[in-house]
Amino acid sequence: MPSFFNFQQGSEARGGLGTESSPLLGRFRAVPDAQRIGRRNSYRSTLFGSFAGRGFGYSRVFGDGDESDEGDLLENEDMGALRRWGRAQRDLWLEPKQAAVGKLVDKWWTRWAVLVILPAALAVGWCALPFPQYDLPDEDGMLFKFDEGHKVPGHGEARVEINFWNFLFVYYGFYNITALMWITKVFNIYSLNWWPESFGFPLTVSIIAVISIATPIPIYCVPETRWITSHNTAWICWTFFTMAMPLIVASVMLLYHERHLSLRTSLSETQRIFTSSWWTGDTETVAARDRPRRANVQQAAFDPNAPLEVALATDNMHRTRAQALALRKRWLPASFMRFIWFCAALFIGMLAYVVGEAYAETYLRTLPHSTIQTIVYVYTWVITVHLLDGLTGWILGGNEGERVGSYPLGWIFKLYFSLTYQTYVRALYARLRSPSQFVYLQILSSSFLIILFPLTMSKPYHYVLTLLSINNQSLSAYQKFAARNIYIRSLAECVSMLAFLGAILVLHYGANKDVYPYFAFDRVTDGPGDGPLSGDGYDFGLTFYASIVTFACELVAAWIVRRILWYGWKMDVTGEAKQDLGMWPELLPTGVVVMVHVLQNMFFSIVRLRFH
Repeated sequence: MPSFFNFQQGSEARGGLGTESSPLLGRFRAVPDAQRIGRRNSYRSTLFGSFAGRGFGYSRVFGDGDESDEGDLLENEDMGALRRWGRAQRDLWLEPKQAAVGKLVDKWWTRWAVLVILPAALAVGWCALPFPQYDLPDEDGMLFKFDEGHKVPGHGEARVEINFWNFLFVYYGFYNITALMWITKVFNIYSLNWWPESFGFPLTVSIIAVISIATPIPIYCVPETRWITSHNTAWICWTFFTMAMPLIVASVMLLYHERHLSLRTSLSETQRIFTSSWWTGDTETVAARDRPRRANVQQAAFDPNAPLEVALATDNMHRTRAQALALRKRWLPASFMRFIWFCAALFIGMLAYVVGEAYAETYLRTLPHSTIQTIVYVYTWVITVHLLDGLTGWILGGNEGERVGSYPLGWIFKLYFSLTYQTYVRALYARLRSPSQFVYLQILSSSFLIILFPLTMSKPYHYVLTLLSINNQSLSAYQKFAARNIYIRSLAECVSMLAFLGAILVLHYGANKDVYPYFAFDRVTDGPGDGPLSGDGYDFGLTFYASIVTFACELVAAWIVRRILWYGWKMDVTGEAKQDLGMWPELLPTGVVVMVHVLQNMFFSIVRLRFH
């Protein structure tokens, strides 16, 4: 019997599903070696390992890596320890692979180390970088130290002057780089390179980083505008525009390549036979043909009473171009509309970032607060964040064909908003003056988690959402989303609290204590001695130990909710999260970058800027 294909027997021990480009035929793959090697090299040539072109299997909890995973595992046996470590880091952070990420998140201690301890440590280490500090000048031009006991600034006011250039190139530079990395990783999940191919990523991101650093310099050097640099909100807004630059570049590239037009290449004459343009004379492509096969048939041709008209060739040409222009304005491709929705989701996320800074600035300028004022502040921010989170979740969707329709992007943005909410609540803890305030906030928070979250998993609640056209998912898909949200909330609570506790220790006892007066916990001596607005209750010990107790209560509440979900609906919250992280390995590095960026936002909003 003649052989039509040279089949090569493969191993399907890991049970992955095939892709359209490499179909499974029993235990064999009808794919030449050269094609498989070329595809493997194309994956490794990407800078941050996007999802484009990858085939993901759903047959196992942690998924299966691409076809190069097995070869990499075999190669690791012959590599040295240093090269094995480098390969492992590449498989986790630069080109995430399902096998490596699945193995990492399978154990609770490695999962905690990477998803909780690592982001908190990076953020705390960043804010602990020492600033060159100078004493504040007196009104008469004399210098004085804060410790001398006179002219004590209020809470949130600058205590020392810092070096502008150190702040710009070190502190703000790392902050901007993290923001650009977060935008880049989100574009990776979206499977789109925002930088021009002719420039490449390193050059493009370097140009944007230089612009973000160089623009504030003339503002600082001009005495009339130097006051702007002392406002945190001004720096936050400039970072907002820096993060928007990749969106602008990507939009310009898509418009330049006419991705917003319906068809960008002309159809052949044979292809046009099967379209209406062949018979009606309509131009179905952007590049209009100068001579269509058949001209439009005018209604006057069938009217015997119509006056005699002479059709000129130039008129026909102008008419054809007008039709092409009208067709170009008729509709937009689905891919371009999806990109517009994606940009809208990113814009809302960055808007929450600016609104959060405005909230923090307002809270700092109106200290101290009573218990009622504190609760109003907290839950106003809760409502704001949840509204923006819900709008972003609706834009991203969870199913194919729904606007953006990306589950991994929904995962990342849910983490972004959850952590944004938690970070500002943690910063609030530093201004709670009594154990009762901690108790009230924790009772409200734990009650909502233990009572409301299981109710949102119930079938009647899902039926009401479906009846109101708020949710069109099946019950099982909706419960998976709800379980994912519970895990993300717990992750945000752990990361934010760990970073908050670390920042209290590092900033209260470290070299940057006067740069972060928010964590100095100095008592107000000119306020009322008693009463609800007295500042005497601010205390490091109360804040630190009460926060630890609050952290323990949050862990217990999260454990109770998970047990309720398991016994009530057989939903394994941790198992669902491990499945997501293993199935979409890009979630790991993107999630870590997002958490570091949001934690940096919290610390940046409370640093007091006054340049020497």
